[in-house]
Amino acid sequence: MKILDSLLPRFDFSERHAIIIRGQASDSLNAAEAYRLQDDPFVRWVIRLRELPGRALNRLTAPPLDRDNFTPLGRTEHALAFGLVGAFWRADYGLRTIPSPDAFMAVQQGDLCKLALGFTAIPLDETTCRLTTETRVLCLSDEARRRFTPYWFLIRPVSGLLRRRMLRGIRRTVENAS
Repeated sequence: MKILDSLLPRFDFSERHAIIIRGQASDSLNAAEAYRLQDDPFVRWVIRLRELPGRALNRLTAPPLDRDNFTPLGRTEHALAFGLVGAFWRADYGLRTIPSPDAFMAVQQGDLCKLALGFTAIPLDETTCRLTTETRVLCLSDEARRRFTPYWFLIRPVSGLLRRRMLRGIRRTVENAS
């Protein structure tokens, strides 16, 4: 994923999933860009479950996490990327406001993690493409790595399930539109 290589070439954790879509690569990227986590009832339930302790303790008052929390980092003909910076193991995710790709790139230290979520759509022929999503996480300090590692191993199976559901939702959107 060349776009991720320019944004987060070095990372501590990653996850990748792919799906074949009957449709154009550009339509698949458009659907990925428009996708909202809260549109999937199961994903919405999982996010609410993850956020329940923070809401119960009044440490999380923002709306549930969704793609709108991510900063758009760039788009090319075949790729799209979003980013987050935070202390994701915290009840409120420890999110930092990142208003631009330059601001994302400028974050280089602190007990935080940088997360880049990328999509690549590669045409396979005139009627199908492969849509791949990759998530990369870079821990900016030893302390962040120490705190994020158990969180990653706890959430990774669910994260993979959510990413696969996201890809299926994007495929439905593209294929139903054609």
